[in-house]
Amino acid sequence: MNENPRAKRLADRIKVIVAQMLDTRIKDPRLGFVTVTDVRVTGDLQGASVFYTVYGSDEERAGTAAALESAKGLIRSEVGKQTGVRLTPTIDFHLDAVPETAAHLTAALAEARRRDEELAALRAGKAFAGDEDPYRKPHDDEDDALDDEA
Repeated sequence: MNENPRAKRLADRIKVIVAQMLDTRIKDPRLGFVTVTDVRVTGDLQGASVFYTVYGSDEERAGTAAALESAKGLIRSEVGKQTGVRLTPTIDFHLDAVPETAAHLTAALAEARRRDEELAALRAGKAFAGDEDPYRKPHDDEDDALDDEA
């Protein structure tokens, strides 16, 4: 979405209108448990992309997508009535990939935690082969030089 404040306000209003329509006026039995996550409006206010998530299986997602596609005209006309813009934006519905991405990240974090625990178990009771900190420190060299001059 552009940095256009008008487009942002319109996107926020469309999000509320679509959520209310799905909750109260759309009575399609294929419609599952839908959450409108985001709406993005083009800079010229001619197109709106509505992102949604569906709780359930792949069949419920497919049924919800079909129900939203069939209700697109009714939703667009209601958006036009309630927003009062000169040209009502076209509405496209997109399934949001946030839940799948979150599940992937959760699995990656669990794997990293498991590997860290394995490494900590391997490290337990072990000691360094040499000094704990084998690197010279710059301030030690300066102190040695000052001690030699005195």
